[in-house]
Amino acid sequence: MEYTVVMECTDEKTELEKPIITIDCQYMYPEYAAAYLIIEGEAAAFVDNNTRHAVPKLLNALASTGLSPEQVTYLIITHVHLDHAGGTSALLEHCPNALVLAHPRAARHLINPAKLVGSAKALYGEANFIRLYGKIEPIDETRVIKVNDGDKLSLGSRVFQFIHTTGHAKHHMCMYDYGSGYIFTGDAFGLAYPLLQVGSESFIFPSTSPSDFNPAEARSSIHKIMDTGATIAYLTHFGAFKDMKLGMGKLISYLDTLEGMLQDAAISGLEYDDLNTFCYKAMLNFFRSEIERRGIAFNSDIQEFLQNDIELNAKGIAVAAMQLRKVNTTMRRQ
Repeated sequence: MEYTVVMECTDEKTELEKPIITIDCQYMYPEYAAAYLIIEGEAAAFVDNNTRHAVPKLLNALASTGLSPEQVTYLIITHVHLDHAGGTSALLEHCPNALVLAHPRAARHLINPAKLVGSAKALYGEANFIRLYGKIEPIDETRVIKVNDGDKLSLGSRVFQFIHTTGHAKHHMCMYDYGSGYIFTGDAFGLAYPLLQVGSESFIFPSTSPSDFNPAEARSSIHKIMDTGATIAYLTHFGAFKDMKLGMGKLISYLDTLEGMLQDAAISGLEYDDLNTFCYKAMLNFFRSEIERRGIAFNSDIQEFLQNDIELNAKGIAVAAMQLRKVNTTMRRQ
């Protein structure tokens, strides 16, 4: 059975100043992955829930506000990649009155996570999967709301609008808060780790992780985010990003660069491990050049911190290159 959110509300912004609490989930490294807690009167909502291991941190943040788990109304996920949604089933066990809000394509993986878990275990191995994510249980479909593009939701006096933002993942959505002018962007408005913000030039970069990376759709999503008029983007990786115009410019520029990398990979003729190695070397060079250009030594500690992004982004480029080859082959045959 499908549940949707279509709640009528005014489009006028109000001067609400309500707390948004950034929770460092301590996933892999400090200030690497965040969850957000929104407080509205006697109600609360979490945005992105990280992993089962982070649930105590989320509940402690809630307790610090004086609210109880019974007062949590919604668990909202931007997409089902496990550093965003892996803790949802575990958190829901503690929040008996909460409903989960997700993109329709994401909802089915929450209700039946077998395919998602199987893919992650194949990628990371059983032991690493448990270390990173713990156990992921199915969620009863009666507690999952499938959110359509443009749907609006009220939480007390707050009004949110949901925007489908593909390019990073086909099941990705952002949530714009009319009252504050903030937007929760998951991975659709890039990643900007505090460790790498040096001087006046922020380092915010796109995620090209597998298996849905599409540069044209990623650009479109960035423009959708900017079209809301949002003044601050709350990035899952990591924290509040305040210079929206600068962020858009950097992300669009980098997407152009990464699309060039994708085109090079597609015409390379390489396959399997050779293609992955080709993409990894190109991605490593991209990160090294951008880090060093900011006066940061690309030493072993920095490379270790960025290694997961380098590897995932490279794999995403390799997957997209294989998909592009298939499209080009089909077009030539027509």
